[in-house]
Amino acid sequence: MTMTPVPNASELFPVFLKLRSAIDAAHEADPNRTPDGRTAELVYADRIEAWIARLVPDAPAQLLLAARCQHLERFLTPRSSYPEGRGGYLQWRKFLHTKQGERARELALAAGLPEPLAADIARWVSKTDLRKDSGSQALEDAAILVFLENEIGAFAAQHADYPREKFLDILRKTWRKLSPAAQPHARSLKLPPAIAELVHAALAEE
Repeated sequence: MTMTPVPNASELFPVFLKLRSAIDAAHEADPNRTPDGRTAELVYADRIEAWIARLVPDAPAQLLLAARCQHLERFLTPRSSYPEGRGGYLQWRKFLHTKQGERARELALAAGLPEPLAADIARWVSKTDLRKDSGSQALEDAAILVFLENEIGAFAAQHADYPREKFLDILRKTWRKLSPAAQPHARSLKLPPAIAELVHAALAEE
């Protein structure tokens, strides 16, 4: 994994804790709530971090912290602030990646993290060099696994007007974004029967 070595990790432990608290405090401002009343961004951060811990068993602290920044303050820039359609969606995603990376770096430096480690976090959160940088790819893998495990049912319901082939195409493209190491995890997910059938059909030729 492309990252800055942390020879004094034990000395930086208080800084890592301070940064984690700062990240979660930012998440707490999210007005969106899950059905059980929890802050949506905090729930998402927990899920992403848990997947990173599974995908990268020896994950460095800065990668786990980057995982918690995957949707950092996303609620401040809703999808509706950009035009409809794929072009608008891609513009929105690109802006978010840059903004979230910069914000993560800002919080890291404010917490006292050395600049090289803050730069690692910013690079991964902004998905810089995706596919080439294993940290950026690990975050991408975790985000896709969270989507498949926790969000795909709601996505399907929201887009019930999509023809079957369009939905299959989305699943195929999503699958191709996963690293080979993450694909077995995706295959092992327990999905609702209707969703599982679509995933199986989408991957039949993969």
